[in-house]
Amino acid sequence: MIQRRPLVLGAAALAATLALGLPQFAFAQAKLKVAAVYTVPFEQQWVGRIHKALKAAEARGEIEYKATENVANADYERVLREYATAGNQLIVGEAFAVEAAARKVAKDFPKTMFLMGSSGKPQAPNFSVFDNYIQEPAYLTGMIAGGMTKSNKIGMVGGFPIPEVNRLMNAFMAGAKEVNPKVEFSVSFINSWFDPPKAKEAAFAMVDKGADILYAERFGVSDAAKERKVLAIGNVINTQDKYPDTVVASALWNMEPSIDRALKLVKDGQFKAEDYGIYSTMKYKGSELAPLGTFDKKVPADVVAKVKAREAEILGGKFTVKVDDGQPKSSK
Repeated sequence: MIQRRPLVLGAAALAATLALGLPQFAFAQAKLKVAAVYTVPFEQQWVGRIHKALKAAEARGEIEYKATENVANADYERVLREYATAGNQLIVGEAFAVEAAARKVAKDFPKTMFLMGSSGKPQAPNFSVFDNYIQEPAYLTGMIAGGMTKSNKIGMVGGFPIPEVNRLMNAFMAGAKEVNPKVEFSVSFINSWFDPPKAKEAAFAMVDKGADILYAERFGVSDAAKERKVLAIGNVINTQDKYPDTVVASALWNMEPSIDRALKLVKDGQFKAEDYGIYSTMKYKGSELAPLGTFDKKVPADVVAKVKAREAEILGGKFTVKVDDGQPKSSK
């Protein structure tokens, strides 16, 4: 009896400890509460990639996910605060036009983690930033466009001339110039993130000036290309299934590496303010060149060979695509 008594006490103590610790244990195993605030509709390509990655985590049973789309800039801070107050552990969104408001909310909720699309720096302790650093596949699509144009004129329609757009356009232009030094560019910005009719009209004007390939940074451009029977290059998402005879190639953005990293760090209590930009590069599978698909046999073999060689050099660290955030200009 003397020898068994400590064992009995030990078992009782263990049971008490487990009982006391049960709520904490249950919380640790619970799904993370994640919210997202978007200023544009889910279907918009940039936001669509973030939404897709979060929906995948929801489908795996890792998170409870709530999101609000089409939030006006004036309402952004209010919606952020509502989600933070509701106990969401991670809030994702794009803060480009609402930087001050988003960073203010992050300061007021230091125990809530934020992962926001931003041109700015991380803000300690809980405000991380990300961006679509997909200039590498954009360069490769430029090489394809340079090899496919017959008029040597390429039209480019963008949303706003901000770093996130500029760097992709500049990379595309550099890739096209590598393959075809004679190519000329017509560059236009519609000053909107989602206005397909306006993008379409801008693209029509470029075709009228001789462009036989259009860089579709915005929705609406591929529609113009299809109507005028010219080619288009996609950006961020692959729309070739909708435009099988129009969209030659696309630079894809995969947000999964960034989202999955953030979720793991929040779950482990290790999330901190950092720049997630690198996780959008090809090395981390954050971006890629879409398969040529319907254009597999239509792109000249020598161009395909050059693109594959460049792709291998990028992945092997032997070639670096320059990040140029300056506003691209039309050829003189």
